[in-house]
Amino acid sequence: MAGAQTIQVGDRTLRVTNLDKVVYPATGTTKGDVIAYYTQIAPIMLPHVVGRPVTRKRWVHGVGTEAKPGQVFFQKNLEDSAPEWVERADLQHSDHVNTYPLVTEAATLAWFGQLAALEVHVPQWRFTPDGERGKPDRMVLDLDPGPGTGLPECVEVAKLCRAILIDMGLELVPVTSGSKGIHLYAGLPGEQTSEQISTVAHELARALEADHPDLVVSDMKKSLREGKVLVDWSQNNGNKTTVAPYSLRGRERPMVAVPRTWSEMTVRLRHLEIHEVLARMKKKDDPMAALGRGSDDDAGHPRLATYRAKRDPKKTPEPFDAGEESDRASHPERPDEPGFVIQEHHARRLHFDFRLERDGVLVSWAIPKNVPTDGKQNHLAVQTEDHPLAYGSFEGAIPRGEYGAGTVSIWDAGTYKLEKWREGKEIIATLHGRAGGGLEELGVAPFRFALIHTGSGDQATWLIHRMEALPDGVAPPWGFADDDAAEDDAAEDAREATTQARPDRASSGGAARAVPAPDAPSDTTDLRPMLASPGQERDVVGAGWSYEMKWDGIRALVHVDGDEMRLVTRNGNDVTAAYPELAEVTSRVPIPAVLDGEIVALDEAGRPDFGLLQNRFGLTQPRDVARAQREAPVHLMLFDVLHADGKDLTGQPYTTRRDALELVVSPGGRVQVPPRVDGELGDALAASAELGLEGVMAKRSASRYSPGRRSREWLKIKHRHDAEVVLVGWRPGKGGREGTIGSLLVAVPRDGRLSYAGRVGAALGDKALARLAEQLAPYATDEPPIDDVPRLDARDARWLRPELVAEVEYGEWTSSGRLRHAIWRGLRPDKTPTTLT
Repeated sequence: MAGAQTIQVGDRTLRVTNLDKVVYPATGTTKGDVIAYYTQIAPIMLPHVVGRPVTRKRWVHGVGTEAKPGQVFFQKNLEDSAPEWVERADLQHSDHVNTYPLVTEAATLAWFGQLAALEVHVPQWRFTPDGERGKPDRMVLDLDPGPGTGLPECVEVAKLCRAILIDMGLELVPVTSGSKGIHLYAGLPGEQTSEQISTVAHELARALEADHPDLVVSDMKKSLREGKVLVDWSQNNGNKTTVAPYSLRGRERPMVAVPRTWSEMTVRLRHLEIHEVLARMKKKDDPMAALGRGSDDDAGHPRLATYRAKRDPKKTPEPFDAGEESDRASHPERPDEPGFVIQEHHARRLHFDFRLERDGVLVSWAIPKNVPTDGKQNHLAVQTEDHPLAYGSFEGAIPRGEYGAGTVSIWDAGTYKLEKWREGKEIIATLHGRAGGGLEELGVAPFRFALIHTGSGDQATWLIHRMEALPDGVAPPWGFADDDAAEDDAAEDAREATTQARPDRASSGGAARAVPAPDAPSDTTDLRPMLASPGQERDVVGAGWSYEMKWDGIRALVHVDGDEMRLVTRNGNDVTAAYPELAEVTSRVPIPAVLDGEIVALDEAGRPDFGLLQNRFGLTQPRDVARAQREAPVHLMLFDVLHADGKDLTGQPYTTRRDALELVVSPGGRVQVPPRVDGELGDALAASAELGLEGVMAKRSASRYSPGRRSREWLKIKHRHDAEVVLVGWRPGKGGREGTIGSLLVAVPRDGRLSYAGRVGAALGDKALARLAEQLAPYATDEPPIDDVPRLDARDARWLRPELVAEVEYGEWTSSGRLRHAIWRGLRPDKTPTTLT
């Protein structure tokens, strides 16, 4: 073989030929340079391709415009001549089976280089340990600039995408594709199918197009892409692939698909070449490291797949064996209790890793502020991947550039006594740590706690609450409940009466308190909700405040009596028939009660979506209600109790009513009791922002319930702002929204006349848009009702008589008097333009 020689790559000996052959004529880059690149970049690239079937794109005679047919092609099947050590996996397609190569080591990438397989393409899913197609662990959006646009426009769209996905609880990593545009990757927990992720990505692309029709297109037709950026969502299809991060590209020059930081996302962004990437990665961390690490060994406990995927056993000292049990040496008198460990983790930010032994793994949370020292302040706890039991004794340094890089030391460890474990919802237990350990030094040993899921769509977000320790020999009020069935029996006893003492709630003095005897029964027929006043952070002065998340829905009082239930809005309207799925509340409330709550519709990220909820308004026909129920099911978030078992609780303090609420309601399904947050307003606002909610409710702990009255004892503090605007026109949608509303033109009163305030994106579903179009049709007019609409916004506008008021949400006003980041909330038929100020 001409020019044949052998090279050593790791433990492999690879036979190569023609290393001096020029593959990129424009730069003189040779096959030897390609092999050297893939060998050097392998430690960084491998985690992003491990476990994924690889499709290769080969340039037999190098890149260039004169390549003949058959000299540039995609290759899926592994050739018979492949080295026997190349890992492989079979994948069943509709009518055939392909055997794909798997990349598990640097030598495989070097072998690709020998074949002039310059580009490495992979799907967004990995094979499972048993060789089956797994669910996607990442979502990708391909920002492809059309004629007249380039990277600057892609950067602008990338930032728009990031803002939306942060609200969904996802962070994006941008990758300059090395071709034309930008790829955006988001890590996923691997719980949804490719079809579901494709649907989410498609809706995201369509929403961006609707909000920014002059910049974004979601339709693949080339005729629609002039001057716009295509948000290509289709690569989330389980049968499609995307060029892998750090793969070379078959362009004129040896460009690379390079993960970038958001600080690099400026108008100066450019694609990088092979030598720039190698120099860059010698001094920079991989921006995609947090999205997942591959492993050479996916055997062991099935719940450790995510742990293993995020780490490289060749680069980190962390344990990879599942282990048999955690270390209980510090408490030999408790040999039958499971173990726990709290590790102090000095990563980019100091935090504490809280781990409980359960079902053969360490179920884990990151607690930024460590465990709370009293019952008046809850701390945020973010659930992370399960860890192997052997991690319970791990201490050491995780190398720079690896997932979780930093030093880890054991802060305390021992065993725990379990009282309740409701999977994904609530855990109550008592930790028994080491003598002289962190809990003892903090003065909280033994440490009795509750871990409570926030009830949001983000499965990772919990709160940890310190509970009053039980005296020796005293059982918890619910008994031992290790699964949902046992917990249901225990809950029935615990909630038998609202006057029962509840020792798991700490009062301001730290002692257990009972719900005081309420006032005499009273008529509940004409009750109205107590109303909050708008507020700001500076209005919350002094101690004695509690906080709840603010839910964006319809306020309702819930009357429950046996199998009967009524939902009554703040205006006294009975809307029970409109929300039949909420009849479930009768099985969750075992005694007659009047409860206060919010009816919400949740989007795919689990966040309240007021626009989605509007699909349920004004429906009276059972057929329409049933259809809307399928399309936009609702949940009931309960946060107060006015009456219970015939007794009036409105005169009791807020904290007492909240205790009673948690005794009265057994949450689950569509009925939830989101936890209150005691402590600092800043912590509550941070938790609200992290959950993608609109703000918090600040309530004085001693406040009484004043039906039908607005009070400064309750304050609503929002991250964003609401505005009431007048509709003056709309612009048609483009691409997938062609023929319907793309954006709305709005105005506000200024100096005695209406003044243009900008465009508002109507990111609604097709049916909601069609209904909105019907509502606007009677107000159509040929002439613009105001004279200060910019020409760009007015060029294809459909004008409306200025008689309709709508509510929008926005981030801020620009210096030119325009709404910034405005989002459509809905029409306000109860308002007229003359009532606006």
